[in-house]
Amino acid sequence: MKNEFALAFNEVIEDKQLPKEIILQALESAMVSAYRRAVNASTAQLVEAKIDSDSGKVSIFAEKEVVDAVQDDRTEVALEEARKIKEDAELGSMVVVECTPHDFGRVAAQTARQVIQQRIRDAERQAQLSHYQKQLGEIVSGLVQAINAQGLTIGLEMRAEGQIARKDMIPGERFRVHDRARALVAEVKDSPRGPQILLSRSHRDFLRRLLENEVPEIYHGVVEIRSIAREPGQRAKVAVSTAQTGIDPVGACVGIRGVRIQAIVRELHDEKIDVIEWNSDPAVFIAKAISPARVVGVYLNDKPGGGKTATVVVPEDQLSLAIGRDGQNARLAAKLTGWRIDIKSLAEAAADAVYKLRNDETLFALAEIEREIIPQIELLLAKKAEGRPLPPEEYDQMAQFVDRVEKRTAVRQEPEKKVVEDTVTEGIRNRINTQLFEQSILDSSLPEHVSIIIQEAGYATVGDLILQMLRQPDDILRLQGIGPKAMNEINKLVESAVPAVPTAPPEGSTEIETKLEPEVETTTLPVAIEVIVEAPQVEVTTPEIEETSLQVAPVTTEVIPEEALTVIAESEEESTFDQLFTLKPEMIDGAEVEVETEEEEDDGTKKDSDKKKKKKKHSNVEIEYDPERDLTTVRKKHKRGDEGWTWEK
Repeated sequence: MKNEFALAFNEVIEDKQLPKEIILQALESAMVSAYRRAVNASTAQLVEAKIDSDSGKVSIFAEKEVVDAVQDDRTEVALEEARKIKEDAELGSMVVVECTPHDFGRVAAQTARQVIQQRIRDAERQAQLSHYQKQLGEIVSGLVQAINAQGLTIGLEMRAEGQIARKDMIPGERFRVHDRARALVAEVKDSPRGPQILLSRSHRDFLRRLLENEVPEIYHGVVEIRSIAREPGQRAKVAVSTAQTGIDPVGACVGIRGVRIQAIVRELHDEKIDVIEWNSDPAVFIAKAISPARVVGVYLNDKPGGGKTATVVVPEDQLSLAIGRDGQNARLAAKLTGWRIDIKSLAEAAADAVYKLRNDETLFALAEIEREIIPQIELLLAKKAEGRPLPPEEYDQMAQFVDRVEKRTAVRQEPEKKVVEDTVTEGIRNRINTQLFEQSILDSSLPEHVSIIIQEAGYATVGDLILQMLRQPDDILRLQGIGPKAMNEINKLVESAVPAVPTAPPEGSTEIETKLEPEVETTTLPVAIEVIVEAPQVEVTTPEIEETSLQVAPVTTEVIPEEALTVIAESEEESTFDQLFTLKPEMIDGAEVEVETEEEEDDGTKKDSDKKKKKKKHSNVEIEYDPERDLTTVRKKHKRGDEGWTWEK
């Protein structure tokens, strides 16, 4: 029958869920501390404790100096005693001898209790920290222990506690105390009070792990999750693909009669999940991402400076479905694909195509070809604006017209795009070691199956792979059989091979734009202003222009009398540029200031109503002329009643 020490020792191991060595080490450290406190030993003296786990016997060993006559038995030992332990002991040498006190058991139990508890507590916290750091990014389950305004406290394994903040919870879900909850380990931090485990149910990786648990094909790597876009509690989109032929990735995720996906929907508080098939062609992928809306056409615009923009054309009755409530469907599709998506109805796209043909000089050749079709499209748009129904044949005609114009526009952008790509590629290639372009991809540190996939895709050397990773890593991720784990290995290879190589500048950056287009200095003004100064009149013209970002019109000047120059100089010091041209037609030093407004006219006459509006703008300026003092005073009054600026001449 085991003694009491062995029973208590095993009970502590089972209760604390700690290894036997850690508990034994904590007990030995406590015994050493108890011995030092009992005999008042120095901390510089070497003291060790040995505990027999079967019998519970404690033995203390201390290092002592060999002397002829012992004066302090705590640090000294007689030569005869030392030679019983070590035969070649000499005077002045150090020997480790056993010095366990006779009443050490009771003394140790009283003095080492706090030390034992502290050591076990520290070991328990360290075990929790190391365990949940390995669980980072995985799903854990626990019971709700407390609910407060900040969130939930979840009791986990190994006596650990996890925190779920309100922002990391799914909106609308409610928990009660003692309910079982599942969450993703988002972050693990060490703190003086123990490990701080932060959990999340709103993270997109929570949906990823749920799919891995419910779908065996994803867990075993047969089906891969390419990307996830999620708005917790409302809707989520998941793009999946497979590397094996004959397997339907969408059907594998949904399951028979939706049994697999429904289990995940219930866990996510009835969050709607759209599972779509990933495609290497961005146009096809975007068309599927817009589902459940039906798409007429997808046109990509990867023009430098404009970003990755996709124009999606949908039928009129599918427009609201494609956009979604508050733009949710389009927003999730943009996050899923990584493209900026512009959704247009078929009629709107046709109107834009007609406008391009009539105003874009580069499309005049296509406009000449479509000369007979453009009036027909305009007639169909007019019928649509009047609310008259159109047959399916006319909708098909509009769709074909839009397709021809958009494809021609994309072809026109290809040369400019190729120049930018060549510039970026050449800049990156110059920074990569040329020896890497001679090293075969099969000789790299990548796993064998990953190296074969990359080689079959056309990247024969390590340099080719690094060049593509620095330019466009998404092209590597799109390869069949390349998932997140493979991408991590590839990233490690890139970092280890060329750690000093900076990433490529984003396409359309300012550096590249300045090489392709001449610098034009522009200023954003409400209208373009042209000032013409003549003696003795000052004429100001403000033509109406629809665009808001325009270049400042050139200023034309002639010989100006000295008096007029003085008036202008003083006005610039005390008034703003707009206030200078808000004067009423009055006499200043005998010269009449005339303010006129030119408008775009169809019949060559000005509208009286517009003249009245222009005059009202100058009603807050008063000009007075004193003939005795030969002085002209101009006063500006604000609408709120206080005085504004004033200048005199």
